[in-house]
Amino acid sequence: MQIAVVLYDRFTMLDAVGPYEVLSRLPGAELTFAAAQPGAVRADTGRGALVADAALAELPAPDVVVVPGGPGQTALMDDEPLLSWLRAADAASTWTTSVCTGSLLLAAAGLLAGRRATTHWLALEQLAAFGAEPTAERVVVDGKHVTAAGVSAGIDMALALVDRIAGEQVAQAIQLGIEYDPQPPFAAGSPRSAPPETVAALRAASRFVLEG
Repeated sequence: MQIAVVLYDRFTMLDAVGPYEVLSRLPGAELTFAAAQPGAVRADTGRGALVADAALAELPAPDVVVVPGGPGQTALMDDEPLLSWLRAADAASTWTTSVCTGSLLLAAAGLLAGRRATTHWLALEQLAAFGAEPTAERVVVDGKHVTAAGVSAGIDMALALVDRIAGEQVAQAIQLGIEYDPQPPFAAGSPRSAPPETVAALRAASRFVLEG
């Protein structure tokens, strides 16, 4: 099973690495980081990078597509080479997935029209402009399209995907293997549970406002 994780300048590291940690443990999986060109791709913090081992053109028909989000997504919303690749890959894929604002790239490619989908809560309503149905859930499955909410939700998405591909026992074993047992110190991981002043401050802080 060929799994392509799409990289681009200023992607969010955990959006890509979270699903990688889960899906790389899926029996029979061949996971490849891919970008417009092979080589190092800088994450949004500017302090880290992942290496794309292949160009997207080298992976025309992966079984699974994973599109992370990040501030760099904005500049790609009309990038026809990427959008064309997404459309072609989706036509052949068994599963097309995204994390955070990666779903906006799927939407820009026309892949989420008429479908339920999610993204980071700050960008959720942007999905409607592309004909998608914004859904404030952590993981949304609509047919073969699986979208995750912000950043850390990519781990949940990947585990849900493993469940559908290989079954609950395999998914549970992977979850235990990576010791994914979230116990956050604060109930502030969602705008529905965080203090209102925290939500307001995050909306107002330009460095947190997703650019897409």
